[in-house]
Amino acid sequence: MKTRRYYLETFGCQMNVRDSEKMAGVLEHEGYVRTDDPKHADLIVFNTCSIREKAEQKFFSKLGRIKSAKKRNPQVKIAIAGCIAQQDGKKLIQRSPYVDYILGPQNIFRLADIARGDMPSPYALEENPHLTEDDLPSRRLDGIKAWVNIMYGCNNFCSYCVVPFTRGRERSRPSRDIIKEVSELGAQGYREVTLLGQNVNSYSSDCSFPELLRKINECTGIERIRFVTSHPKDLGDDLIYALRDIPKVCEHIHLPLQSGSSRILALMNRKYTYDEYYEKVRKLRENIPGIAITSDIIVGFPQETDDDHRRTLDALESIGFDGLYAFKYSPRPHTHAEKLDGHIDDETKSARLEEVLKIQNRSTDRINKRLEGGVLEVLIENPEPGQNDPSVVTGRTRTNKVVISPRSGDIQPGDRVMVRIVRARRHSLIGEIAQT
Repeated sequence: MKTRRYYLETFGCQMNVRDSEKMAGVLEHEGYVRTDDPKHADLIVFNTCSIREKAEQKFFSKLGRIKSAKKRNPQVKIAIAGCIAQQDGKKLIQRSPYVDYILGPQNIFRLADIARGDMPSPYALEENPHLTEDDLPSRRLDGIKAWVNIMYGCNNFCSYCVVPFTRGRERSRPSRDIIKEVSELGAQGYREVTLLGQNVNSYSSDCSFPELLRKINECTGIERIRFVTSHPKDLGDDLIYALRDIPKVCEHIHLPLQSGSSRILALMNRKYTYDEYYEKVRKLRENIPGIAITSDIIVGFPQETDDDHRRTLDALESIGFDGLYAFKYSPRPHTHAEKLDGHIDDETKSARLEEVLKIQNRSTDRINKRLEGGVLEVLIENPEPGQNDPSVVTGRTRTNKVVISPRSGDIQPGDRVMVRIVRARRHSLIGEIAQT
């Protein structure tokens, strides 16, 4: 019997990476084998992202190039999954008639129907507001670190964001299911879990998010706990104290600011002011010395004036983030911001983005420089694809800094070692093993 092969490409965020692990698990459960070359695939799956225009453009460019695979082999099936599938639905097949199937984020299980040739319709876009289960087969990409969904969807309706439209309203998994999954990962040799949700702070099943962190802290085998993403409006003292007091929770938080202007934050429907955000950062640093804080900034939001932009630059100087994801605003379909007056031209957006990145680079360089000479705990990770230098090892600190060090002794992925930092770079630290 001919081996059936699938090609899977992922665009976008950590949620999509985790979804793709489930897609791979479903297909391999049905007997498919993965290939890295779409020309050799019987089924091509794109797991798409629509949160920013750039990710969309990247996907559509790849989809256009894949058309030739269908011409060479009309039997190959092409499936579009993820947020673009949910957002554009049937328009995708009208635009690209060589596409066979459209699957929304809540319909990953339908890949089994596609694999068996039992898909009743080319479209699987129905929403299930009660879906909180995570019992699909999974093909995880890493044996040391694992993504764990704790909730799905979002209720915040930030004016620029499509997530509530593509992933639905908030649904939290029962804590017992999460604990079971994390415990199994610990037994399998995983050392770190990252808890996933559009807004983990609003987790609300049978316990609060800080209470969930305390339960996961008791799971044997797991040594580090991370989470993304936190919404500033829901960051309370209880979570700050949990970050401070729970031993396995890492001293790092990603806390998207989006703008330093309270006026723009109101237009974004973020539900906090800059002063309120700054106070939360102050409390985090007061309670957790050395915590790494990373963030997001959107430049060129509709009606953003030079004064609004200056306030963002001042905020970056005042706060001093460890790292930053900064983006030019791009209109997203169905969102309130798309309908606002006062859209900013791309030249102005590009200039503002450059100014933001210039300040952030100085902050990152300054913060990393302070780490030189210190000794930090590093969890050794599996090599990245293409990284084949056996003389070095790579890992991350508890504050999520990448550390590269010459190999010493019999160090293996999953080991925690103490590393002395000898040189700081913008995106990584160079160290030497101090103690294993």
